[in-house]
Amino acid sequence: MARWLPRSADLTRFCQKLNRVKTLEDDMMETSFNRCLSTIDLTLLGIGGMVGSGLYVLTGTVAKEIAGPAVIVSFIIAGFASLLAALCYAEFGARVPKTGSAYMFTYVSVGEIWAFLIGWNVLLEYMIGGAAVARAWSGYLDSIFNHKIKNFTETHVGTWQVPFLAHYPDFLAAGILLVATAFISFGAKVSSWLNHVFSAISMGVILFILIMGFILAQPKNWSAPEGGFAPFGLSGIMAGTATCFYAFVGFDVIAASSEEARNPQRAVPRAIAFSLGLATGAYILVSMVLTLMVPWYTLDPDSALADAFYRRGYSWAGFLVAAGSICAMNTVLLSNLFSLPRIVYAMAEDGLFFQVFSRVHPRTQVPVIGIVVFGVLMALLALIFDLEALVQFLSIGTLLAYTFVAASIIVLRFQQQKVDVPAQPAGRQPSPEPGEGQNAGELKEYESFSDKLQLVDRDKSKEQREPGQLKAAFEPYLEFLSDFYPGEVVTVAVVTMMVSAICLCSILVFGNTHLHLPTWSYSLLLVLFSLGFLLSLLLIWAHEQQRSTQTFQIPLVPLSPALSIVLNIYLMLKLNYMTWLRFAIWLIIGLLVYFGYGIWHSKENLREPKAQRVSARYVVFPSGSLEETVQAVQPSAQPAAGLPHAHADESKR
Repeated sequence: MARWLPRSADLTRFCQKLNRVKTLEDDMMETSFNRCLSTIDLTLLGIGGMVGSGLYVLTGTVAKEIAGPAVIVSFIIAGFASLLAALCYAEFGARVPKTGSAYMFTYVSVGEIWAFLIGWNVLLEYMIGGAAVARAWSGYLDSIFNHKIKNFTETHVGTWQVPFLAHYPDFLAAGILLVATAFISFGAKVSSWLNHVFSAISMGVILFILIMGFILAQPKNWSAPEGGFAPFGLSGIMAGTATCFYAFVGFDVIAASSEEARNPQRAVPRAIAFSLGLATGAYILVSMVLTLMVPWYTLDPDSALADAFYRRGYSWAGFLVAAGSICAMNTVLLSNLFSLPRIVYAMAEDGLFFQVFSRVHPRTQVPVIGIVVFGVLMALLALIFDLEALVQFLSIGTLLAYTFVAASIIVLRFQQQKVDVPAQPAGRQPSPEPGEGQNAGELKEYESFSDKLQLVDRDKSKEQREPGQLKAAFEPYLEFLSDFYPGEVVTVAVVTMMVSAICLCSILVFGNTHLHLPTWSYSLLLVLFSLGFLLSLLLIWAHEQQRSTQTFQIPLVPLSPALSIVLNIYLMLKLNYMTWLRFAIWLIIGLLVYFGYGIWHSKENLREPKAQRVSARYVVFPSGSLEETVQAVQPSAQPAAGLPHAHADESKR
């Protein structure tokens, strides 16, 4: 039976396949897309993705049922939490100006299978999100006409009483998605122009709401007789923060559009910062005027703004609010339909998804097949499915993407920077010039099977430390870590930090409610996992980072991404078990697609060189003595992609 078991070498090669990273082109500005989007275009795309129906519905719901007037504080905290994730996207979008957003960022730094699963979840997130917004758009428009559209459909088409299907087919929602799909197919410039129109109307309505709201404001609505500013206390504010966090999830459309930006190194970070700042300001100010116009406990959660103006004697303002809401939902639809085909294109271009979706129309320079296919699928979802039960699924995909992007930032920042070298045959490294690197006291290294042989007796105090190497100040205390490749300890520490964060957040969320832990064990576990998290963070910090580049870099690495990871994991664990069950089923389907198609058609799989017959490495000192003799073996096809090499000099044996 033992002969049927896989050999350790085969398992190693298989794991390397799963964790190989994407090889980027030398010229990352080269693209088949049309680089036509400016900073303003990207900013308005981001605002359109964030300031949607949530501004008109979410503010009233959180104010009445969760936080009261302190919903303002909830939006401030949620905006700051979103900023941590947004800064990670900004750095990646500037350094890797390719379409694909979180999928692409994970692929270039963490590994292939993780990138595929992120892309697979984001794909479903956009499909359900677009269909849900289309149904909300349809319902809002129908309510303006006293539900005549719904009544007509139920009378002439009929109703269904089937689980997971809608009560009646929503032709209006499907129709608006098909119309939006047609406009998106005309190219990025047309999509951007349409988004400008709807965003301008939406921002005009928001400006009207703020001016009229402050005129009608009554500070007594925040007074103690009305319940005070924070009637639900700190717990209400934090619960409101968890809900408000999802209002800011649309900024990743900017990262997904970076391959169509004229100057992505500047435009992407600026657009993310401007759009997130404006969206946060809009949510905070609208929440402020809403709770100052009428007492928070009298708000109508379904149409808080329109109802507030109606009760203050300005019923005509309700039509303006309705127009703004519909325009805001149009921008969210455009954002979803704009991003989804580009992420599918990135996966297909890398060979992980069906190649037909990687075709770009020569005239419009957009992936038309992906736009049409997924636009039609989104329309079918909106037409027949009951999406209310699936909407919460959106959160887990977004939070998982945020978590992996934050982890990718840490891994990438502590990797050695790749330098431009002349193209070499596959599996070979550039040979040194004669006499190069052979100064007194320097070591020479020749090709070998062992990736663990290290150069020794080097004067480390005089050499320039590379990213991923231990800082000189910590070497006397952590000398045993010097035997690892640069960046290897950081990668292990990131994994340890994420495991500690999962355990820590699990205790916080389930310790008292589901696990019923005694106080002493609850406190002990919190301390242990907190120490594990902090020690991992300190271990990462003890290594050298990449020096400042010309593109944007998130400050306070690794602290900022680590805080983002903890927050995202905490919010994921707050989701109900049915969301996790659906998530697990979708992941299983994704793994079937990956192992059935993606792993075999991956372009990185085609780049892997054939295994060579024999290879050996020797470490030789300037004196000419041999440090260690090693047995020649058959090497694996390729070292784990993305791991920096420690070879100093190399030549053919």
